[in-house]
Amino acid sequence: MRRFVKFLHSMGAIGLIGAMAALLVLLVLIPDPGALDAYANHRAIMGKIAEWLLLPSLALVLLSGLWSMMLTSAFIHAGWVWIKLATGILVFKGVMFSIQGPAEHEAMLSAQALAGNADPAQLGQRIGEEWGVLWVIVAVAVVNVVLGIWRPRLSQRQRKAQRDVQRHTA
Repeated sequence: MRRFVKFLHSMGAIGLIGAMAALLVLLVLIPDPGALDAYANHRAIMGKIAEWLLLPSLALVLLSGLWSMMLTSAFIHAGWVWIKLATGILVFKGVMFSIQGPAEHEAMLSAQALAGNADPAQLGQRIGEEWGVLWVIVAVAVVNVVLGIWRPRLSQRQRKAQRDVQRHTA
């Protein structure tokens, strides 16, 4: 069971970081908002990546991480696990409020502008913010992966917990 949960956690992390990398590439290639049809199509694609890949991957990472903590009692005493949980919450908040929400909002706004129901001048005003937030969240997610691989021992008690974890996960 532990290996299955670890597999789910790894697949979620791959999907999460991959989705954010795809969004970064799409931000680099984003058309000018003046080309409304191309911009709206591009934003719709970004919104779908956020909805169908980013969010499910995030949910999988968080749920499998918590499930792993429940399955392996030694994780409760491992400091790196608590750091991963804290940074996982930061990734969750960043994705939900600074990536997912704005991506879907901009996709909706550009579709409305294309239909003539919104002002096209409102489009593309926060691309710089999106770019910065994505890089920060990617960096935090990578730190999470590094913590999961490196598993630093932060104290004597945690060294004992680390040995227990290694025995249980081997």
